[in-house]
Amino acid sequence: MSASLTSRLTQTLRDELLNGAFKPGQPLRLNQLCEQFDVSLSPLREAMSRLAAEGLVIAQDQRGYQVAPVSLKNHEEITALRVMLEPCALRAAMAQGGEEWEVDLVAAHHRLQMIEKRGAATGEAPADWEQRHREFHLTLIGAGQMPVLTQFCEKLLDFSDRYRRIFLRTRPLDRNIPDEHDAILKAALARDADTACALLTQHIERTAANISKMLTADLPPA
Repeated sequence: MSASLTSRLTQTLRDELLNGAFKPGQPLRLNQLCEQFDVSLSPLREAMSRLAAEGLVIAQDQRGYQVAPVSLKNHEEITALRVMLEPCALRAAMAQGGEEWEVDLVAAHHRLQMIEKRGAATGEAPADWEQRHREFHLTLIGAGQMPVLTQFCEKLLDFSDRYRRIFLRTRPLDRNIPDEHDAILKAALARDADTACALLTQHIERTAANISKMLTADLPPA
């Protein structure tokens, strides 16, 4: 079995899951997936095991796998953890990050800004907005020389992005998001840690509140 094939398959399936291509709670039939992605059962099982370890799918005894479900409680937990950990990672990045971090951050913001301007003009989120948005957030917190913390933040961002893509995919880009990104960038470059962390927290909570409204409207009562 090719390790590279398994890695590529895992990434492809991860992208599909994060993009909401599979419905929350949907059973995943291995034979169907083998046909869909033109792979044999062995690399698919390995890919599923990796995704189960990441929490994106759930292994069911003797019954294969299912897409991880969504719930308001789970979303609130993810948001609470992001609010605790990402400002901590940002403070570390601002303390440790040097000129190279600043250059990378400005470049990531510029690439995101170009996409956001295109989205504002069309009223739709361009396909590569997700990638550039993720790049900006990870660059923002990535210079703190705390790899374990960064890894936790990256995983929480994955989970949060999944909710946003599922429940806000039909909504246009919020016109205030670019302003929020710009304000966070300016505070980070100014090394104003208190302001930058407060703005990042508000940014996370604002998006989370919109998702919670959609969750409450779309999910049946518990």
